[in-house]
Amino acid sequence: MIGVAARQVPDPGAVTLDHLAHWVPDIDAAASRLEQLGFALTPYSRQLMPPVPGADPAPAGTANRCIMLEQGYVEILTPEGDTPNAATLRQGIQRHVGVHLVCFGAADADDTAARLAQHGFQPLPPVHLQRRIGTETGEGLARFTVLRLPPGVMEEGRIQYCVHHTPELLWQQRWLDHPNGAVGLASVMMLVAKPRDAARRYERFLGRRAEPIADHDVAFHLERGSLTLMEKAPGLPKPPSLPCIASYVVRVRDIEKTWRLLQHNKAGAKRNRHDVISVDGGPAVGATIVFQG
Repeated sequence: MIGVAARQVPDPGAVTLDHLAHWVPDIDAAASRLEQLGFALTPYSRQLMPPVPGADPAPAGTANRCIMLEQGYVEILTPEGDTPNAATLRQGIQRHVGVHLVCFGAADADDTAARLAQHGFQPLPPVHLQRRIGTETGEGLARFTVLRLPPGVMEEGRIQYCVHHTPELLWQQRWLDHPNGAVGLASVMMLVAKPRDAARRYERFLGRRAEPIADHDVAFHLERGSLTLMEKAPGLPKPPSLPCIASYVVRVRDIEKTWRLLQHNKAGAKRNRHDVISVDGGPAVGATIVFQG
């Protein structure tokens, strides 16, 4: 493993912002909106998982397309068929279309599960996900181990950990070139009623101390990426409900190039500062996407 793919796996003990996922009812409409924003997406892919531990992999009830970045990625996830996982997505989509999942990266699933248990969480049994991915030399089977918590423990959404076993299949060079110049998932912002209260829970989950940033708001700075918990977000659309995963920041190579592309595509973007652009994901995608130079 070399290059970008190798850099996705954290060092032992490190925590990274690995990816986040929009839950969408119409993946084609969501992909069209993201392409209007200048992203290149991977092909449609169905996820597999054992229905019970030790069983052969079967359809998980979800399918995705991804925006692969040099640091992390963004996923659009849609339900398929009749499985518990599909039902969970449909329930989330009924509440609102948008980001319902934030996944942090870890090096080892067993060590991470033990740490979560030690800090008062009760992680569910590891989920071993797979999906077939085409490569330039044939088809490969991407494999991940996901650590989730019981429903309701993290009220902001599905907040989980992921351990990548085959990052070279996801971070293929041909999927890293985006017309908008996107290179990395930099941060995610959640709106919560009481950020300092939520921060105590995330301190245990992430194994990191929260840093006060303004009024009642806090931030967590990870080995790669960051998480911000805020009470209000002036300038963002009114959230569908609280708490919610309201926005995220994507780093770009050249903010002027990104601005010109968004203007040309009539994407509805706003120039917040000379180095910051925001755009509403709209009804097909949800959330607010922020581009930062």
